Amino acid sequence: MKDKNNRESGQAKPSGKTDWKPGNMLYPVPAVMVSCMRQGEKPNIITIAWAGTICSSPAMLSISIRRERYSYNIIKETGEFALNLVTADLVRAADYCGVKSGRDVDKFSDMKLTPCSLTNIGVPGIAESPVILSCKVTEIKPLGSHDLFLAEVVGVTVDNQYMDEKNKFHLNQSKLITYSHGEYFELGKKVGTFGYSVKKTDKKSKDRRKRK
Repeated sequence: MKDKNNRESGQAKPSGKTDWKPGNMLYPVPAVMVSCMRQGEKPNIITIAWAGTICSSPAMLSISIRRERYSYNIIKETGEFALNLVTADLVRAADYCGVKSGRDVDKFSDMKLTPCSLTNIGVPGIAESPVILSCKVTEIKPLGSHDLFLAEVVGVTVDNQYMDEKNKFHLNQSKLITYSHGEYFELGKKVGTFGYSVKKTDKKSKDRRKRK
């Protein structure tokens, strides 16, 4: 029936393809650890795979959280959170913080993570993370299973071990991880740089390659 409909609409089904019901299959995605805290209470961490950049000026990002998650009301009430990038060394902690609830456990203590003070918000970051983004919520959009938190990045804290003598930050040396279809992966071989597809090749480099 579907093939007939495709033919009638002029859309031939690609060979070797299978149709599934609609769902989120946008992979890979960053898995990030989001720390939050109410004043006077212990800090908590929620691991989120649905996070993304949405604006560069002002710097803004988004995270999506189910309303029943423990961190949901903390972030909604305080209006701030810290987004911590995850490395291969942190992947076990990230997984733990994604499946355990802060109602029942102290995730910083259980995973031996170090809370660190941040300049622009009253929420601690995770000292073991190479990059910590201090965020203030600007809007909450109720959706379906998740609500979308839009937030402005009001500060960035980076680990000095990835800075070189010229003050350049080498983030990709930190063994960042991604999440894809239920599995975690460490970033691997570099296959290009931004704009390389249209970059003009230097004439001297061309001549050297020809001589080889």
